[in-house]
Amino acid sequence: MFNHEPDGYECPFCRLVAGVDDPAGVNLTADIVRRNPLATAFVAPGWWPNNQGHVLVVSDAHHENLYDLPAEAGHAVHDLVREVAVAIRHTYDCAGVSTRQHNEPAGHQTAWHYHVHVFPRYPGDELYKSPSLPGFASPAARLPYARKLRAYFDLAGVVS
Repeated sequence: MFNHEPDGYECPFCRLVAGVDDPAGVNLTADIVRRNPLATAFVAPGWWPNNQGHVLVVSDAHHENLYDLPAEAGHAVHDLVREVAVAIRHTYDCAGVSTRQHNEPAGHQTAWHYHVHVFPRYPGDELYKSPSLPGFASPAARLPYARKLRAYFDLAGVVS
């Protein structure tokens, strides 16, 4: 219901979840920081000026938006959002986190696969007043954030 995905849409998030790198380097498996059985988290290629390295959490199955999302997938995404938020708070030297989720064009949804943004927040960062940076962050720019988060999750005994 309330779907806007164009005919023939090749979902970049489905491709990434399946382990296939984007040929243009926009979404790479090297960006993935954590998975659970139904959801995947990765460093986002789109950045905001003062909130770089934010993470997207997607359902592994293709659901266009919140309206289509089954409860089980929603719970898996939410659980992973929480884990990522805790990891960002521990590793980015930020003062907090914000999450955002968009539905339909009027809601500013631009990728037709359910996803939640997890942003590091800093005093005066003006996240909600700033447009995103043009283009995409390079794989080299994203890699330090992915490594930092994976290292956090890899630590023995970490309870998020």
